[in-house]
Amino acid sequence: MPSEAAVFAALGDETRLALVEQLRTGPASIVSLTGEADMTRQAVTKHLHVLEKAGLVTCTRLGRTTVWQLERLRFDDARHYLDIISRQWDGALERLRVHVEN
Repeated sequence: MPSEAAVFAALGDETRLALVEQLRTGPASIVSLTGEADMTRQAVTKHLHVLEKAGLVTCTRLGRTTVWQLERLRFDDARHYLDIISRQWDGALERLRVHVEN
């Protein structure tokens, strides 16, 4: 499984975030994904492959068409990781508050 760093690096690009947003409503072909973007199919495909390498999307061939969809469990893993980080920061900030107030 790709690291969390790979997931967040893949999501750190506006184009890839826009593709994730499009796929949020369900699977889509490269043709429909390209129709929303102001770039070539080849460029959109490169972004999709970055998301795929991070484990965020999968693709399926249906005849001559490639359909892309979100890998929702990977997003759940990322959310869980962020929750852990958030709790650690909350704890550190609370310890700092107590230290400063004493």
